[in-house]
Amino acid sequence: MAYFIDLKEFSDSRGSLCVFEKELPFPVKRLFWIYHVSDLRGGHRHKKSIQALVCLSGSCEVFVQTQTSEERYTLNKANRVLVLAPEDWHTMDSFSDHATLLVLASEPYDKSDYIYEAYK
Repeated sequence: MAYFIDLKEFSDSRGSLCVFEKELPFPVKRLFWIYHVSDLRGGHRHKKSIQALVCLSGSCEVFVQTQTSEERYTLNKANRVLVLAPEDWHTMDSFSDHATLLVLASEPYDKSDYIYEAYK
């Protein structure tokens, strides 16, 4: 089931800084970012991979479906992280102009880890 983690934010006259240290429930084995999005992204869940999503700039929405529930999350703060369990079927959409979504994953890319069918 998806949930938020709020990272500590350190701000002063020079700007703001957020740090990932011990906040994630997994070691990061893959990192990628999504930008210049004109349509829907995602549309899958995983067998093993846990993911953490943070919108570094701009905003986007994440739709999450489980066997028993559906929820829509807004990512619009650089210190707010959405953690997705492997069984969370998800899509990302409604990207604002210049939005950049960072994804940290617990597993390296493996085509066989993806399940594209949504729950019924």
